[in-house]
Amino acid sequence: MSGSRSGAGEFRAPRFTDSVALIAGREITVRLRSKAFLISTGVLMLAVLASVVLGSMFGGQSEPAKVAVVGSAAEAVAGNEQLEAVPVDDEAAGEALLRDGEVEAVILPEASDPAGVTVVALDQQPTGVVQALSLRPAVELLEPAAVDPMLAYFIAFGFGIVFFMSAITFGTTIAQSVVEEKQTRIIEILLSTVSARELLTGKVIGNSVLAFGQILAIAGLAILGLVLTGQRLLLGALGASVVWFVVFFAIGFIMIAALYAATAAMVSRAEDIGSVTSPVMMLVMIPYFLVVFFFDDPAVLAIMSYVPFSAPVGMPVRIFLGQVEWWEPLVSLLILVATTVVALAIGDRIYRNSLLRTGSRVKLAEALRG
Repeated sequence: MSGSRSGAGEFRAPRFTDSVALIAGREITVRLRSKAFLISTGVLMLAVLASVVLGSMFGGQSEPAKVAVVGSAAEAVAGNEQLEAVPVDDEAAGEALLRDGEVEAVILPEASDPAGVTVVALDQQPTGVVQALSLRPAVELLEPAAVDPMLAYFIAFGFGIVFFMSAITFGTTIAQSVVEEKQTRIIEILLSTVSARELLTGKVIGNSVLAFGQILAIAGLAILGLVLTGQRLLLGALGASVVWFVVFFAIGFIMIAALYAATAAMVSRAEDIGSVTSPVMMLVMIPYFLVVFFFDDPAVLAIMSYVPFSAPVGMPVRIFLGQVEWWEPLVSLLILVATTVVALAIGDRIYRNSLLRTGSRVKLAEALRG
């Protein structure tokens, strides 16, 4: 890394921001050229798309069927959320809309029919319309759920798998990069031109940008999937939780990335990465399993939403389920920010004190003491 020429013709060392930007840019370029990264991103997007499709199948969020209604037949459709009434003057007008494909059926008043109406279709029996018109007994729930349990499961699973896969993928990438630089002794050359803090900051920022971009792409894909599958009602309910997930993830990933880099700096062989990064990996895996198995437990979700490592998953799920007060996401975010600052300070100290030490694994106490 070369310095810049000053006005007097002398070279000066690059600024902290210049070094960080260069390192971050290198991290981004290398990852974008990696087939493993591109494949893992594709798999993650397919998982999210599958979650959206399954939510459409089990969540019952499809748009109401349009039906033409004549005269008093409108009373049979009034208040039915599964049907959208299109008033017409007579049967002929309704049949014209039916042949044009603008409605699925025509509903006519029929005094002789027990249901009070007759359904006219084009070439196939409109099963959905008939089921929507069928008489159903009133149902009273003692403890009604605000969200369909199956839909809640898929939403919780979606947030959990996205956080888990992104954190593991990029965290492992950072760890492998740190050990590779130590193992090949490239780190000694790098530290002759940049400081350990600049190197760590560049790695964290570069991979955080990639992770954040991946999350935005996944969010965009999920929104597109919801629109195409006719789940606009779900999209409106999911909007706030997706925004909060992106915010929590952006901060939470910085914390995780710093810990991955710091713990990886304690070893000099690729074979030892798993042993030192396993505690961090567990902190990422636990929220995933908790939200999958306890998505319907308000007490567990409430605890998760305030624990920094699980807040990026727990809080958005609670927001979607309508279990939070307006101030709770802000308090949880402040706790996460404070924890991230502490994690960055500890990670920076471990990273700087372990980076040039080769051979056997550096003990945590020694890395902290320096």
